[in-house]
Amino acid sequence: MNIVILAAGQGKRMYSALPKVLHSIAGKPMLGHVLDTVQKIDSSVKPCIVLGHGQDAVKEYLNLHHSNFTIAIQAEQKGTGHAVMQALPYLNEDLSTLILYGDVPLIQASTLTDLLRLAQDETLVILTQELENPHGYGRIVRSLDGEVIGIVEEKDATVEIKQIREINTGMMACPTKELRQWLAQIQPNNVQGEHYLTDIVGLAAGQGVPIRTMMPQYGFEVEGVNSRVQLAALERAWQSHQALDLLQGGITLIDPNRIDIRGNFKCSNDVTIDIGCVFEGQVEIADGVHIGPYCVIKDSKIGANSQIKAFSHLEGAVVGESAVIGPYARLRPGTEIDEHAHIGNFVEVKNSRIGKGSKANHLSYIGDAQVGSRVNIGAGTITCNYDGVNKYQTIIEDDAFIGSDTQLVAPVTVGKGATIGAGTTLTKDAPTQQLTISRVKQFSLKWQRPPKKIQ
Repeated sequence: MNIVILAAGQGKRMYSALPKVLHSIAGKPMLGHVLDTVQKIDSSVKPCIVLGHGQDAVKEYLNLHHSNFTIAIQAEQKGTGHAVMQALPYLNEDLSTLILYGDVPLIQASTLTDLLRLAQDETLVILTQELENPHGYGRIVRSLDGEVIGIVEEKDATVEIKQIREINTGMMACPTKELRQWLAQIQPNNVQGEHYLTDIVGLAAGQGVPIRTMMPQYGFEVEGVNSRVQLAALERAWQSHQALDLLQGGITLIDPNRIDIRGNFKCSNDVTIDIGCVFEGQVEIADGVHIGPYCVIKDSKIGANSQIKAFSHLEGAVVGESAVIGPYARLRPGTEIDEHAHIGNFVEVKNSRIGKGSKANHLSYIGDAQVGSRVNIGAGTITCNYDGVNKYQTIIEDDAFIGSDTQLVAPVTVGKGATIGAGTTLTKDAPTQQLTISRVKQFSLKWQRPPKKIQ
């Protein structure tokens, strides 16, 4: 098939320098959602994206995040029909053409697959929807026997036509040879003075071309975005849909209205998610995990029966089974927490592995470290991994005990079973099974605090 994505509009009502199709929903630009859906249908398809307003910014986004596409430019915005005309040189006439919109981001792959199936045998298929309040949309006009004979835009509609509740979503599939002929015939004879893509429907009906319609399973699939109000409403509709899927899959959500999923979220059985949590990127959660309120989890995996306590932030981390993270913990990219390990409040871990059963429960920074099993890391411990130019590794072997307020100046190794006394600044390796300590000798002097000066 051919796929054309119209993404040339300015989006004046967004009141933004950012092109409309680059505004995000569920953590991804609207245009990105459409392109990802196209890939789900057929990864070999090379869609033609029609750009206009803000094309440089859109091209930059496309080049960074997508690879399989062509670009057509609509230098002047003269309507949807005119936009599709710009894509004609890139279309294979022997295939059907599917027309999508960069500001209608949540169309589902299953809906488009069904639409394309109906579009076989030189049929024009229109995706329609019935609305209680169809104001602002083009209406599907049918003959007395129910056949589609045209689409009339709101601004050109009579009072009688405005009573029709079946509306045109803009998305359609049609034979490409005929599309080229129809586009050559349409004229800007309307209130807007534009070339309406919808005018091809009347031409197709006049030629006896079979016209079919179908409706999506969900209303949010065909909702377009022209303002920040509509963007926010569509965001909530999509989040509610995802929350419902989780609930139906056996996941406990303390409040389904207070969860945000911005990526690909895989969740197993008997998981409980408290309020205000945000999941971004690729997140996988195994059986029996409990996630406390207001956690942010991005590109991470969490093992079975682990606890992520309130206000914890995980990014690019792997958490093993039955681990405890938080509250107020931060796991940065490259972090691996083995089973039964504990990372407590105000502890930050970066590019490090924490071994089985090890604990860092309070106010510590662990960066570029390899921590063995059953290690205890006291409050206020810091791995000094950066000298201002390069970063170095700290190795803490099994069963070591690190006293509070310790600085481990990397590169350094703490041997198996070693004990580091509180307040130590470790600059050399600590031997196995020995106590290593570095402190200034404590002493007291007779001294009198000076009196406060009277102004």
